[in-house]
Amino acid sequence: MAVYTEVDDADLRAFVAGYDIGDLVSAKGIAEGVENSNYLLQTTAGPWILTLYEKRVAPADLPFFMGLMQHCAARGIDCPLPIRDRGGVVIRELAGRPAVIVSFLQGMSPRRVEVGHCEPLGAALAHLHMAVADFPMRRDNALSVAGWRQLVEQSRPRADEVAPGLGDEIAREMDHLEPRWPRDLPAGVIHADLFPNNVFFLGDRLSGLIDFYFACNDVLAYDVAICLNAWCFEPDLSFNATKAIRMIAGYRQRRALGADEIAALPLLARGAAFRFLLTRLYDWLNTPSGALVKKLDPLEYLRKLRFHRSVRSVADYGV
Repeated sequence: MAVYTEVDDADLRAFVAGYDIGDLVSAKGIAEGVENSNYLLQTTAGPWILTLYEKRVAPADLPFFMGLMQHCAARGIDCPLPIRDRGGVVIRELAGRPAVIVSFLQGMSPRRVEVGHCEPLGAALAHLHMAVADFPMRRDNALSVAGWRQLVEQSRPRADEVAPGLGDEIAREMDHLEPRWPRDLPAGVIHADLFPNNVFFLGDRLSGLIDFYFACNDVLAYDVAICLNAWCFEPDLSFNATKAIRMIAGYRQRRALGADEIAALPLLARGAAFRFLLTRLYDWLNTPSGALVKKLDPLEYLRKLRFHRSVRSVADYGV
């Protein structure tokens, strides 16, 4: 989450007045993340989250995201629930942007991932995959292989500003992954961005999942691979196989992983690292200088990508 679009106080009060959520008391921009503009609203009825959708989120995708969160909540997934205004409308407009208010979830994201976080995370991911198996809407993954090619072409001319030789390296990686990418594994709706800052805990209990704005239809094990990257590396970027073992064990409590999915994990993890390297690189080179947002280091995912290149088998992940 982040703040790209500033909202006039009077406009914000008028917007909130269209809901049965109490009177606006305060609004504070949320700086974490890179995608949309987010505010923590406090009203006389409690806290809420206001999101203004920026250019990367296509307005045509918003009904999918809203419907998915409503579906998840109905299936027992603790996630934000979109709030309807007095006219029954979920997606409105504020400051020239599509805007939605969602319910507030209790809990905190882990500042540092511990081994004990990984098993409940894996179980929650599998629960999500199972809960949305009958979700009727579909959204293709715009940040799968075809999307990577476009990001490589957009970022390669300036990539060496971030690291010498990076432009050629991402081009070679694209050429390696594209013809090998698996397309016949079990698929369905995935979260596609389940980083620690999108998962809340209350003590040792996982209390909620947020930020469904990359959710899409894709290979289920790719979601596992994204989490291997996001949860199983230490701050020095060494890989922690114990965390991977616990995360995958938690996943298997809810959903079995087939032998073909396990065998594909090294390639999927490599592709997941490449995806986040590319989007971080693009954002690093193109984020507006005045945006209240923390830019994320693309070199973190370059190092993770290089680790996955060195993996000889799934045993290197502790599987």
